[in-house]
Amino acid sequence: MDNEKCSGPFRASASIVLASSSPRRRELLGNLGLEFSISAASSEELGPDSGLSPRELVLRNGTAKASEIALERKDAVIIGADTCVALGDEIFGKPRDEEDALRMLKALCNRWHQVFTGCCVIIPGHGKKVSFLAESSVFISGFGLDVLRAYCRTKEPFDKAGAYAVQGTGGFMVSQIKGSWTNVVGLPMTELVEVLLKAGVIKPCVKD
Repeated sequence: MDNEKCSGPFRASASIVLASSSPRRRELLGNLGLEFSISAASSEELGPDSGLSPRELVLRNGTAKASEIALERKDAVIIGADTCVALGDEIFGKPRDEEDALRMLKALCNRWHQVFTGCCVIIPGHGKKVSFLAESSVFISGFGLDVLRAYCRTKEPFDKAGAYAVQGTGGFMVSQIKGSWTNVVGLPMTELVEVLLKAGVIKPCVKD
């Protein structure tokens, strides 16, 4: 792996598997210039009604995803992640339909809410498992019902926790972010790169 050509700032010293089918996580990880494969976990995630706090929920789901794929790919470094939107103790998952999306967006407008991502990195050979949590605060501006409904009708909210995509059309609603933008998208890259560098999974790609 060390001899592969660099197409970004890092090169991998081990095989990497992203335990997620999310195109947003795939793009964020791909921006590092690394080669990796995708193997989405099939086990059912715990949802907002699990009784867990937002922090506990994402850490549990992110670890479960990575652990499932690690059983299949014992030769690779596995990265699992789970993201949720929370308003206080209320967890907002993916909306069921347009009206559910509208309900979430109305609740989030004109106030701060939190986005949590729980990540787990499993490194083969050492039995090493590194889990960490990222938290960002997001302010959604106040828009009228007609604007929110028009956004819902784009169908973008339907596969997004909290019913909006900060990196997509829904970015027009987000006026402030405190913390990691990539965490809000679904994969906190600063924290992840720090873990991968410390573990020797990736190295800076410095050309002679």
